[in-house]
Amino acid sequence: MNRDELLVRAAIDAAGLAGSEDVPIGAVVVGPDGTELARAANAREKLGDPTAHAEILALRAAAQVYGDGWRLAGTTLAVTVEPCTMCAGALVMARVARVVFGAWEPKTGAAGSLWDVVRDRRLTHRPEVRGGVLADECAGLLEGFFARQRDLG
Repeated sequence: MNRDELLVRAAIDAAGLAGSEDVPIGAVVVGPDGTELARAANAREKLGDPTAHAEILALRAAAQVYGDGWRLAGTTLAVTVEPCTMCAGALVMARVARVVFGAWEPKTGAAGSLWDVVRDRRLTHRPEVRGGVLADECAGLLEGFFARQRDLG
């Protein structure tokens, strides 16, 4: 298993931290040396917070232990699903160096699917992006969750 697959595997593990009502998306932030700085799962339902996406929560936690309080230069964010516009904007503003994600999200993705916020030439920071890592496994997490929701509904 290569480094990016290991990172997405860690994000898959983090997705397991999501509550039963939250979409199981996980994110991990690692430092330049590969040390894990933070991990989080979606917690919008649990916290009643529309910004409580896995990426946002992981970025906030990583900023507490790395950098100058908010800059995450040199770090990598791994997440199970392509970041949305909010999360893409946050990781650009935090100066994350690399983004690695699993499943593509054609409805809301902002790292190459619907939009490409992270590589917009008008921005002063553009992280390296690699998508589709362990994509089928990551998509399976979402498919299973939504199938259960339909069965309950």
